[in-house]
Amino acid sequence: MGRRTVPGAVDVRVEAWAPTREECVAEAVAAVVESFADRGDLTDMSAKSRATEVVFQADPGSDEDLLVDVLEEVIYLVEVAGQVPLATEVVAAGNGLQVRFQVTDAGLADPLGQVPKVVSFHGLRIGPGESGWSCAVTLNR
Repeated sequence: MGRRTVPGAVDVRVEAWAPTREECVAEAVAAVVESFADRGDLTDMSAKSRATEVVFQADPGSDEDLLVDVLEEVIYLVEVAGQVPLATEVVAAGNGLQVRFQVTDAGLADPLGQVPKVVSFHGLRIGPGESGWSCAVTLNR
């Protein structure tokens, strides 16, 4: 399992990999959050004790649509709800996904960059390979 980001002037490219589709999506969420927020100080016990759970249901769709839906929910959580995910659990739910975000106040995270505004379908990919699942997606700021 792993992830990386490649920041650009107006966008950020996120790549993630894991044994399963669901773990790959969770890694992508972590990469997106790490592109704009330092969660390092938020992993201590006092921050975790203030965390709440947000459950999101991604409706049935293609793997690409599911990935986009989950990442758009991350943007919504930060921009509208003022919450940043600390941890993410993704499970298959029929042909969709159920996502459990452990979130805390976005104001507690040290900003590292601009929060993405849009998930792009250009260059979007997700799928199984020889050693598990991988995905790549570009988000515009």
